[in-house]
Amino acid sequence: MLDFTSALYLGFQHPSGSLRPWARLTAGVPAALAAPSGAAGVARALAALQGCGAATLTTSTLHLFWDLFLILGGEGGVAIHVDEEAYPIARWGVERAACRGVPVASFSHHDADGMEAAARVAGRRGLRPLVVTDGVCPGCGRVAPLGAYLEVVRRLGGRVVVDDTQALGVLGAGPGPGAPYGRGGGGSPRWHGVAGPELLVAASLAKGFGVPLAALSGAGEVIGRFEAQSQTRAHASPPSVAAVRAAERALALNRLRGDTLRHRLARLVRHFRARLADLGLTAHGGLFPVQTLAPARALDWVAVHARLLERGVRTVLHRPRPTAGPRLSLLITARHRLVDIDTAVDALAEATAWRAQRVGGTR
Repeated sequence: MLDFTSALYLGFQHPSGSLRPWARLTAGVPAALAAPSGAAGVARALAALQGCGAATLTTSTLHLFWDLFLILGGEGGVAIHVDEEAYPIARWGVERAACRGVPVASFSHHDADGMEAAARVAGRRGLRPLVVTDGVCPGCGRVAPLGAYLEVVRRLGGRVVVDDTQALGVLGAGPGPGAPYGRGGGGSPRWHGVAGPELLVAASLAKGFGVPLAALSGAGEVIGRFEAQSQTRAHASPPSVAAVRAAERALALNRLRGDTLRHRLARLVRHFRARLADLGLTAHGGLFPVQTLAPARALDWVAVHARLLERGVRTVLHRPRPTAGPRLSLLITARHRLVDIDTAVDALAEATAWRAQRVGGTR
């Protein structure tokens, strides 16, 4: 079965024998009392990779966002402005802050001008903007305009919080013809070449780096305040020692082979899009490895998904929002081969032709 459902974009898998050994998975104490062995080193390496002053590890982005917006909103005089297409987990944290009385408004996807207009209206009420966005949108494949957002918040005394889960490990510094994703894998701030105390980067390592833990990175003062005030750190365990060991390995592999893997990944995505065009189909996502097939009137994606499974190709059937119709996505990783892409596209050609005939009554 060919699998196009995994978001392990660089193909890192971390079998147990590849990791430094450990004596116990957890110390049995909350994160506020003790950090796992090696966690401090991983946090420093991540902060350096992302171009931030400091970082702290958390079990997941859900743990992170559960606290972050309440802590930042607790400063008073803050209004949260969230991209309408922001990933649900960040939005859940925003919703918790809204329940505690922090003003919240949405702005159109990647609309820096619209965000600034709303932030200026809130500013007349004495509220500083806290802008929330994904570093890269997996739906459209576009990178958020972080530079424009930072210009606004610097003028108005606010901050930008980036959920960089999709971008970390994939995007990096200095994108160009020889390195379409950039180099280093440090994420969307590195892609844009932006940094500063107004920027906070939240990211899970579970996609690009294949490690089930998350990190918050930014200025040392803000990271220290998060560690001191986080309720999940007081009431939940830190990441396991096994996850920290896997993060050590992922960062080492990224330094050794990351740019080679990113180049391979870009080649595979381009090949998929070129083969797809030969069928008269298109996909949203640009060069990002999440490729979502564009709607086609004659096609029922539920039936196409089932037909692909029969042909031995696993894809992701989903709804981008509750009111939207079903969509079909293929997630491409550096472990795929060109022959895998060809096999998937050939199966897609058969599945879409079969479904179009059924709809047209010519079976």
